[in-house]
Parts: sequence; C-alpha cells; structure tokens
Amino acid sequence: MWQQLLLQLQAGDRRALARCISLVENEQEGYMTFLQDLPARQAPVIGITGPPGAGKSSLADALIGTMTSAGKKVGVICVDPSSPFNLGAVLGDRIRMNRWFNHPDVYIRSLASRGSLGGLNQMIIEITAVLQAVGFDYILIETVGIGQSEVEIAGLADTTLVVLVPEAGDEIQTMKAGVMEIADIFVVNKSDRPDADRFVANLKQMQAPAFNRSKREIPVIKTVAHLQKGIKDLIEAIETDINASTQNDRKIVLLTRRLLQIIQRLRMKDIKPALVQQRIEEKLAEGEFQLFRLATEFTHI
Repeated sequence: MWQQLLLQLQAGDRRALARCISLVENEQEGYMTFLQDLPARQAPVIGITGPPGAGKSSLADALIGTMTSAGKKVGVICVDPSSPFNLGAVLGDRIRMNRWFNHPDVYIRSLASRGSLGGLNQMIIEITAVLQAVGFDYILIETVGIGQSEVEIAGLADTTLVVLVPEAGDEIQTMKAGVMEIADIFVVNKSDRPDADRFVANLKQMQAPAFNRSKREIPVIKTVAHLQKGIKDLIEAIETDINASTQNDRKIVLLTRRLLQIIQRLRMKDIKPALVQQRIEEKLAEGEFQLFRLATEFTHI
C-alpha cells in the first residue's frame, strides 16, 4: 500500500496526498518506513503566527495569490483549534480560503491541534515532509493563534512571520518574550488603520540594543492583506531571510530541533495516556503518589 501511495504521490496525485497525510497523522503501521523513502526535498517552510484577529488567514490568502501569480506551487497547512470533546478541527480556515479549492497549484489541508500546547499538530513535521515530497515551492503553516505558547512554530519554519495589528499598541510592551523572539519578520497587517506608523516605530524601537539582546535586525513589513498591499515587499523579505538562513548556523539549529522532536515522540509512543492516568489513580488511592518517582517508573519502561 505505502509503495503504491509513494508512486502516486510523486506523480502529483492529490487524492493520494490527502490519504498519505491522514495515514501519517494517525500513525498508521508502516508510516515511518514510508517517510524514510520520501525524496529529500527542502521546500522552504513559512510559519504564520500571531494573536487572534491579526488577519493571519487573510495574509496567507494574499501570499498564495501572489505566489501562484508568479508560477509557484503552494502547500498550505492550517492548524485549527480542536473541539475539547473529540479533538477534531473546526476547519475555519478552509472557509476563508475557498477560492483556492480547485486551483491546480495550491493544496490546503486543515489539521486539528489536538490539544497541543504549542499551537501545532503533534505530527506537523512528518506532514510537512509529505508536502515537501510533492514538489511545492513553498509550504505555508498557519497556527491557531492561541497566544504566547506558539513558540513551537520556530522549531519547524525556515521563516516565521509574527502578524500583528496597530491596535496592539502598548500591549506590545507586555507580550511575553516567547512569541516576540521567534519572529524572523514582523508583519503589521491592517496598516491602513490609525496609529499604524507609530506602532511600526515602536516595534523598531524594541529592537534597539537597550531592549533587544539579538544582534540581527528583524524586518517590519506593513501590509493590508485584503487589498494585497505590501505583499510583494513581504515576499521579498521572506526570500531574503530564507537565503540568509541557508548560509549560517540557523539551518543546523532548526534541523536539530526537528530531529529532537521526532526522537522524543518515538520514545514516548509506547506510553499511553490512559495507562499514565490509571497509574496516577492507583497511586492516589494508595496514598503514595509522588510525581517524580512515577515519572521515573515510566522512563524505565
């Protein structure tokens, strides 16, 4: 089955692509061998994150439009909030990007975050590798926008866009370091609104040596996504960042993070949450629950 799917995948079969993603996401038997047989392609991964209401989906839509107009193929992963009851995706981003459903150069897939604290699906690295094997020129990943815990995207994306709006105003001063420090590019969307220029100036001021330990200056790009304003400037900044990341240690650090995440999950695969919960209940009933002793018990499985 897997070998046939691989052949169909390399032939550009979209149905095979959809099935492969589903099988990999659900860790169907043989998925790891399938992943090992994928061709080693490195299409750049662009992460889009930021607070709710910043216009991440509109920005992704605008990027897709400009990229496809230039003859590029784009794969898109929208990580949607999960239902707390069945961990299924709400699929809201598909509704906002419906004009790309049947476009031959665009593939959009919604995934549930399934309770992941980092705002991403736990199989996102593997699913991204499947998309890269198909031959897309860009992979866009939009996170759920749950707030400060989305630093996980920095371990996956070659370039991370942190999307903000002028209304954030003074809130930018109180944002936790996590989301602010993962930015490769700041995107001030809806920049036709009042105080946009002042907000951009504040972002740039935050990068002054007195406030920022990083030696590199992070570009700040103004956009109005629904009007396609600033999108070409943004793509130029993305290309510049991608080219820079392939020429320094950032690429090695990025790949190290990805590999460590895969190793960690593979080592955890035999530890079932139901079993952990059962052991906690037993220890609590015995009056002998101790967090670190129980953790050691599971690490010796």
